[in-house]
Amino acid sequence: MLFAIIVFTAILSHILPAGSYERELVDGRQRVIPGTYHIIESTPLTFLDTFRAIPGGFKSAISIIFVVLASGIMFGILEKSGMIENAVGTFVKRLGYQRRIMIVVVMTFLFGFLGVFVGYENNIAMVPIAAITSLALGGDLMLAAAIAVGGITVGFGLSPVNPYTVGTGHTIAEMPMFSGWELRTLLCASALTVLSVFNVRYFKRIIKDPSRSLSIGIDTKGFKLSKELNQYSMTGNNYLILAVFVLGIVVMLYGVFTYHWFIDEISSIFLMISIAAGLAARMSGREMAETALKSVAVVAPGAFMVGFATSIKVAMEMGNISDTIAYQLSEALSGMPTYASAVSMSVAQCGINLMIPSGSGQALATLPVMIPLGELLGLTRQSTILAYQIGDGVTNLFNPTLGGLIAMLAMCRIPFDRWLRFIFPLVGVLLIISWIVLLFSVSIDWGPA
Repeated sequence: MLFAIIVFTAILSHILPAGSYERELVDGRQRVIPGTYHIIESTPLTFLDTFRAIPGGFKSAISIIFVVLASGIMFGILEKSGMIENAVGTFVKRLGYQRRIMIVVVMTFLFGFLGVFVGYENNIAMVPIAAITSLALGGDLMLAAAIAVGGITVGFGLSPVNPYTVGTGHTIAEMPMFSGWELRTLLCASALTVLSVFNVRYFKRIIKDPSRSLSIGIDTKGFKLSKELNQYSMTGNNYLILAVFVLGIVVMLYGVFTYHWFIDEISSIFLMISIAAGLAARMSGREMAETALKSVAVVAPGAFMVGFATSIKVAMEMGNISDTIAYQLSEALSGMPTYASAVSMSVAQCGINLMIPSGSGQALATLPVMIPLGELLGLTRQSTILAYQIGDGVTNLFNPTLGGLIAMLAMCRIPFDRWLRFIFPLVGVLLIISWIVLLFSVSIDWGPA
């Protein structure tokens, strides 16, 4: 599927004219200058270029690829120590197996809050915990992905305090940071509620008929509990290893929010946790090394897919067609009625997000153009930013070029095509809800113009 998209991108580079906006450096980042789009010399991808985009994608995504490997190693060490299995088994035993529907809802919102307040790639290491818990409850790996990947993606994408999307948008629009958080909070909470309903509905369906599971045939080794629930308890050593893990995560979050750490620093913390947890578990050097190699083997296919997915973005950059598509979409919005233009702007941002999966990158590339255009169409700046946030945030649920999404699905061992079968109905509902909120924002002339 991903290779077909790369080939389609190469074909587009022969059809669409190459074009570019001029950019200016603002706070260390390149921002588009409105009205500067111009045609440049065509750079269609050759047969060789199409394949050359693939190693280019791996080079561009090396940080995300490594954080997948590092989180896989950390989880492998923690799993080998027995701490995670005992912690999840004890958690489910104490809450009660009969409350498993409630646990699914609570965990969906918990991972959603992690997306809202912690970030996206920062949460990769938390995903396997959902896998173990889902199987312990009688669910499957698709339910685990729906809880963790769905929750994190919806929470992050529609977060009222997302510094990469809302924060960048408000900076560009010269508006108070995170203003209008009330309506965005309502949208985010509504989306997480809908997600939890979908998760519970799927859970009940596979409980009633296991043959309807979307993860049949996927290896669950390392995720399944090995004992009956009533046999689980936490040992003193388990609590020590859990303390090591929690302390490491706290240090990581402190660094992210205080020193603006990103992927490389997060990977480093995961490796430190791995070593400290291995020592706390009294594992020998050889045992730690063998566990690390086995863990890398498990997550390697997912790491490979991250690089492969990023190749799509690299192919578009090589063909110089990203700015052309963004320009044509903005031109198509001109002259539309106000309400139609708001929804159409959101749809346009959905399409652009497939080419520019970075939230802040998409904001810097499109909002300097979309905000003045929105004002001409009668949209407030707040509504324009909301249209962009919806297009970016909801599309992230199925964006094949988003390395973090592919990485988290890999941690649950869920193939991308099966994920699409599960998530597309949810995406449709979320878009309808989001557009209703967007139209409401237009009707009340939301925020300063």
